[in-house]
Amino acid sequence: MDGELGAFLRSRREALRPEQVGLPAGPRRRTPGLRRAEVATLAQVSVEYLTRLEQGRDNRPSPEILAALADALRLDDADRRHLQQLASVDQHRQLCAGERPMVSRTVRPTVRTLLEALRDRPAYLLNRLGDVLAWNEPFDRLARPLGLLDAEHPNLVWYVLADERAREHFPDWADLADQQVADLHRLRGGDPATDIFAERLDRTVGEPFRSRWQRRPVAAQSSGVRRLRHPEVGPLQLAYETLELAGDQQRLMVAQPADADSAAALDRLLGRRPGSLRSVAG
Repeated sequence: MDGELGAFLRSRREALRPEQVGLPAGPRRRTPGLRRAEVATLAQVSVEYLTRLEQGRDNRPSPEILAALADALRLDDADRRHLQQLASVDQHRQLCAGERPMVSRTVRPTVRTLLEALRDRPAYLLNRLGDVLAWNEPFDRLARPLGLLDAEHPNLVWYVLADERAREHFPDWADLADQQVADLHRLRGGDPATDIFAERLDRTVGEPFRSRWQRRPVAAQSSGVRRLRHPEVGPLQLAYETLELAGDQQRLMVAQPADADSAAALDRLLGRRPGSLRSVAG
């Protein structure tokens, strides 16, 4: 079956129309179906890794990666079974739609209410794998131009480590990457979800993740200041606070301007009158 897995993935990618996955059709495309980059974003794998799969240079992806690709390509049950057979996956592991390890992805109504109440501060909710489960409008305006919310299921860890745009937008990218990997280690649970996620990062990102995972960087404090180059309003310094939610292994992250210039920039970004946001420095 050499090359059949890649040919099958490519055929399903080329058969899928952009509007079927919520993407604009845009100008005339040079090739039919979705671009590799679009499928890679939907499945949260790198374009390079998807290319290796389609070209037959890697024909034993993990069940987790296959499930993500099956979801991204909108495969039906018959195609999922065929994909499983081609990849020589253990027959006892079923690629059911949306299959994922048991990690909390439920947002409590009280937490949603709290997010909505934070109308002047960007705020968002993470689980222990870095999935961005919910966010408010200020965070949407802050993060969407960065590309953080492009994926159907955004993940902060994946964005920081696997998306090149993160290096452009965060001047202290290395420290931020250390923090994400440290939090993965710190919040590891009893199920294999973290290890499976780490395997995907290792295979997709390679050394920038692998070296950090092996050396286990020390987790950052729950509060601090992060620098950001925003494509719409320029440099920002944001003070952040982390609120741990008991029982769910979820974290509520709240950001606020750390200086007067950042407060003015956030006012512009959020469409508010100047001086609406006061910086934490006074």
